[in-house]
Amino acid sequence: MTNDECRIMDLGSFKQVAVTAAEKGARILQSRFGNISRIRKKVAQEIVTEADTESEKEIIAVIRRSFPDHEILSEECGLITGSSEYKWIIDPLDGTVNFAHQVPIFCLSIALSFKGAVVLGIILNPLAGELFSAVKGQGAQLNGLPIQVSSISTLTDSLLVTGFAYNVKEIFDPVITRYGNCLKAAQGLRRLGSAALDLCYVACGRFEGFWEQNLKPWDTAAGALIAAEAGGQVTTFSNQPYSGDQDEILATNGHIHKEMLELLKV
Repeated sequence: MTNDECRIMDLGSFKQVAVTAAEKGARILQSRFGNISRIRKKVAQEIVTEADTESEKEIIAVIRRSFPDHEILSEECGLITGSSEYKWIIDPLDGTVNFAHQVPIFCLSIALSFKGAVVLGIILNPLAGELFSAVKGQGAQLNGLPIQVSSISTLTDSLLVTGFAYNVKEIFDPVITRYGNCLKAAQGLRRLGSAALDLCYVACGRFEGFWEQNLKPWDTAAGALIAAEAGGQVTTFSNQPYSGDQDEILATNGHIHKEMLELLKV
């Protein structure tokens, strides 16, 4: 879908529903933060709490009331089929391990795709009160104000961020090689534990670059659009256009993208 087509589409009502759903999900996360009674391990280090499932239930309920025929893909409940070409892609709690350990770095993420292309992204960090949003072709915003990627043009002056997949032990060598390459080249390197927030922080200029492997569509759908609409460049490690079904993502301010691609070669 082109930017012109997105401008023609009236996405205002979709965005309002997404924001409402995010706010309701966020209230659950806030009430459950520091008040978790059950933690269930899915696989390896991947866990789920009642905050994940309760937030997801509330978000889906809001969307289904307005758009009962839309398809929904959500982290905990999987795919809910629909007859529409619209699909909602939901992560009700990105940063569950942080959340479970009372580390205040987490968010929820809601994206909308049409005919396979993401056209709307909403990411809400409830504790910081930061709502990131983007509509394809219309730029990105933080709490209603436009945001842009940073203008830093050299890796030596760049702050980077990354994350480690739950199966990091299975891909340990390439992960650590890439990590070492970037650590030596950049001004600094962080690991926050929320890919969705990492992408938003690239979008608003807090980081110059983010990369990670083996993420899922709900981790990146909204954030990748927000980063791109803020002027960033989002690709795979081999510089191919990124889509949510790929197993690697690189998002930068554009100025350091070429250098980052070289560092990620293994």
